[in-house]
Amino acid sequence: MTPVVVRSYRPSDHSTGRHLWTELTRQHNEMYGEHRDDGGAGFEEYLTRLDLSGLWVADHADDGVIGMVGLIMRGRAGEVDPVVVTITHRHKGVGRRLLQHVAGEAKRRSMTALTISPESRNVEAIRSLHAAGYDVVSSIELTMDLDRHTHPWQQEGLQLHELPFRS
Repeated sequence: MTPVVVRSYRPSDHSTGRHLWTELTRQHNEMYGEHRDDGGAGFEEYLTRLDLSGLWVADHADDGVIGMVGLIMRGRAGEVDPVVVTITHRHKGVGRRLLQHVAGEAKRRSMTALTISPESRNVEAIRSLHAAGYDVVSSIELTMDLDRHTHPWQQEGLQLHELPFRS
């Protein structure tokens, strides 16, 4: 594998960061059957967050920036958001390297915990995060579907404390 270096985000990474954000948004939208595309505008808002403590990129020797991870301050703890690897470089350990890097940064900053909130339907991400050490369920967000329509993406579900949920 060609070397990948995790380094701090630079202003010159902006275009690629916006593209990665668009990929992440598109994947989320496809997963939930939504058809919105903000063209990466959410990345602009993300960069203005006052609680953004750090942003790092995975820089591939041949292909340039191929991944990104951010750290949001939550008191003495941190939240990993986002973590994204471009589709052509997934399943090659890049996400794992980004997660290891952000965990190292959190430890250096004496943070007490890191949280991450994957989409409930993204089983692949949940498995990867579990393998990376995210094995404590710390909160649950439940949604009431006010449309009262069953969407195709809600067919699969999960059990939590013996209660059935759509995901």
